[in-house]
Amino acid sequence: MRKLKNLLTRTGIRQQLYFTYFTAMVVPIIIVGFLLCGNTYRILVDYHSDLLESDNQRVRSILYEITAQIYNISEDITFSEEIQGLLGGRYGETEWYYEAVDAVGIMDSYEAYYTEINDIRIYTDNPYAQNYKQFERITPEIRENDWYKKATGQSAAFFREIVRVDEKGNAYWNLCLIRKIPVINTRYNAVMVIRISDDYLRSRIDTSGYENMVSVGEGAICYCSDRKKYGKPVPVTIDRNEPYYQYVGRQTMNNKRSFVSISTLHPYQSENKIYITTINDKGFEEIQGILFICVGILLFAIIIPIFLIYFFTNYFTERVNVLRGEMHKASMQDYELLPEFSGHDELAEVFEDLQIMVKNIKEQEAKSYLAQINEKELLIQQQSMELKMLSSQINPHFLYNTLETIRMKAFVSGDREVATAIKLLGKSMRHVLDNTGTAFTTLGEELAHVETYIRIQKLRFGDRINYQVNTEDEDIKKYAILPLLLQPIVENSIIHGLWGDEREGHIAINIFRDNVNALLVIEIRDNGEGIDGEALKKLKYDIEHSEVGRTGSIGLYNINRRVKLHYGEEYGIKIRSKTGEGTAVILTIPLEILKNDSNLI
Repeated sequence: MRKLKNLLTRTGIRQQLYFTYFTAMVVPIIIVGFLLCGNTYRILVDYHSDLLESDNQRVRSILYEITAQIYNISEDITFSEEIQGLLGGRYGETEWYYEAVDAVGIMDSYEAYYTEINDIRIYTDNPYAQNYKQFERITPEIRENDWYKKATGQSAAFFREIVRVDEKGNAYWNLCLIRKIPVINTRYNAVMVIRISDDYLRSRIDTSGYENMVSVGEGAICYCSDRKKYGKPVPVTIDRNEPYYQYVGRQTMNNKRSFVSISTLHPYQSENKIYITTINDKGFEEIQGILFICVGILLFAIIIPIFLIYFFTNYFTERVNVLRGEMHKASMQDYELLPEFSGHDELAEVFEDLQIMVKNIKEQEAKSYLAQINEKELLIQQQSMELKMLSSQINPHFLYNTLETIRMKAFVSGDREVATAIKLLGKSMRHVLDNTGTAFTTLGEELAHVETYIRIQKLRFGDRINYQVNTEDEDIKKYAILPLLLQPIVENSIIHGLWGDEREGHIAINIFRDNVNALLVIEIRDNGEGIDGEALKKLKYDIEHSEVGRTGSIGLYNINRRVKLHYGEEYGIKIRSKTGEGTAVILTIPLEILKNDSNLI
């Protein structure tokens, strides 16, 4: 029990529910279903075997009745005085013989009134006899038949299968009684053959739907429900050494399993053994169909609950995961919970308690947050006023118009380099003017302003200053950021990183998303001289603690402070540098706030 508890505690709720269902329902159903199917199979096999054996005994009784009746008829014919006189008589004319046969009516009566008799034939070697009605002269072909030889060699009647071929070549098999007729006080021989009607047997035997076969001794099939099997060997194994062989079981015939019942009939006053074989080749198909239904019911009993437990488990675990997610949000100080929770059970009560707890926490923190918000608003207002003061030191419109006038004069005078420089300066001033007093600009506009500034510096330094902007995609330029963030950093890289270096300077602006931490990262890297350890340490301190310089320039501290005031204390500027390897200024801004702010532009 302890191991089971340990196993359950190491798995999720979904796995626990599935494990419980399979162990408590599926496994017992499979075991019980297996036992029931096995028991049902045995019952059905016994049922079909009993039915088949019963039908075999029915056929055996019918054949016993018919063979006994045929034997009694043969007795009457054999010892009839009229038949004895006819077989031993001498006739001078053929007409006398015909008249004598016509006078004997016993055989006509039997053929007319006993439907189990197909015909009666008496073969005689009386030279005065003719082939007329039931009487035939013995021919050499008849003398060669085994049944004739056997009949003349014994006095007892016996049964045998005999085939008769008509003029068209059609073969007809019949179960026949054969016996010798002793012709008293003569030297003549006579053999009587009574053919049992195949149609009569079919009307009496084939009423159950099973296939019945009749054979005598080791002979071929002389009666079968399937006429195509006449004259063929019996397709089952029979121990003919046993005097009363009986078998009920299952055998495979023609690659098909069948129920088989075999019994032995000793006809009345005969030493023959007639084997009755009854076959049911559809029983296993019926059993298989019933077992398929049973298996289908078991599968239905398993699958339907599986679907129910699946939907219930998904519904239950989904609610548990929602509750767990809300609790995790609360543990991470995210108090924006769902407005409602589905259901009215214990999980819903737990969620209500969580809402009450979060409400109390928010009320307790509201007062503390209110003071901090007021302080931040004051700082933002102060920072905005400082920016406006810096921007308003020169009359912007007057300055821009003056620069445009000077540019046109330089252009008219043919000094295109001066005109270009004045144009870039005017464009830079225009960006400053347009963003004075605005809350946001796009990252693309800010990059354009940086490019304008670097082009102005290239007029001064030439090829000593080069730059490259690397972004993931164009959509990233649509994000909204605070204005005038990037140009001061680039300016700082040129003045402090590349100013005194005679080598070719390079500034790389790398912009990418940090999806793991949900950040927009802007890295401005130069290949200048770098900063030594003490200077870098002091610069990092000044960025976090210094105030705006007396010169009025918008320094790194100003940018860092603006970002922290607007986005949060965990964001801002980081600096990495080594002497001789250049300097990297890394600006981080929350990605989700950028997306939301983009809708405000």
